[in-house]
Amino acid sequence: MRFVTYVDSDGDRVGVLGPDDLVHELPPGIRLVDLLGEPQRLNDAGEAALRDPRAVHPYASLQLRAPIPAPPTVRDFMTFERHVEGVARMGGPDAGPPEQWYEAPAFYFTSPYAIQGPQDDVRVPPGCTRFDFELEVAAVIGQGGRDLTVDEAESHIAGYVLMNDWSARDLQFAEMQVRLGPAKGKDSATTLGPVFVTPDELEPYREGNAYGLRMTAAVNGTVVGEDRWSNMAFSYAQMIAYASRGTEVRTGDILGSGTCGGGCLAELWGRHGPDAHPPLAPGDTVTLTVEHLGTQSCRVTEPVERPTGDLRARSHPHLLTPHGGHG
Repeated sequence: MRFVTYVDSDGDRVGVLGPDDLVHELPPGIRLVDLLGEPQRLNDAGEAALRDPRAVHPYASLQLRAPIPAPPTVRDFMTFERHVEGVARMGGPDAGPPEQWYEAPAFYFTSPYAIQGPQDDVRVPPGCTRFDFELEVAAVIGQGGRDLTVDEAESHIAGYVLMNDWSARDLQFAEMQVRLGPAKGKDSATTLGPVFVTPDELEPYREGNAYGLRMTAAVNGTVVGEDRWSNMAFSYAQMIAYASRGTEVRTGDILGSGTCGGGCLAELWGRHGPDAHPPLAPGDTVTLTVEHLGTQSCRVTEPVERPTGDLRARSHPHLLTPHGGHG
């Protein structure tokens, strides 16, 4: 099934998208995340709405929200080797993925407060001059768990959503010199949607570590990158097993695949130089599409610049360790 969250007169509503491109409304007060912990509950709610909806709306007429507007956490991985290799070349023509990348599906936590819908404008982050997008697909956790094995993990996926991890590249690369992060380079906006698709809907397209479906990124109507979802080097089951090691994954958690090959401007800059494509600027429109997961189209707008004062450290020599570093 395919579910959407949309704006209604009395707040957000959830609906099921039928084959006729009509959205069949669920009862008020139901959030999609409330249905995810039990697969049968999600299926029953969808079947009931298709059979006897409160109302029916043309999909194209709706103001869409992120399917999960307030996830508990957002983990973002790096699972497409072509992307990792392309961005690595920003450090030199012979650079490639670090050996450690092959050992486990690496990830970082990004802000769950930055979630936006698939039609929302996106502001350039304050202080950013090299703004970028990232075309990904995220798995959404249904039933939570801890210390899951790879064999167990796939059954904990409730569905998938198209994801754009917007990136302030200049801020990201500067802050990661401290060997932390990314932080401010990544926390301004994450776009999810338009639809939440259950795994059974995608099963006919299963291929490799994911699904044999096309992923396309365009800026101002010009395609700048394409890949296939099945080209992930790690599976979602591996991602979930690693994420749950020694801790929990919970219902509604978002686990992004990381950028697909050709799915961002930084990869173009790594392969062809910094002038291969201009950074995103106010007025640009980014359109991302994954077959069967839909299309999001977002306009880039001006940043809101607010002076924050001097954020630089003030060193105190008596606090330094004998080696000149801070303890």
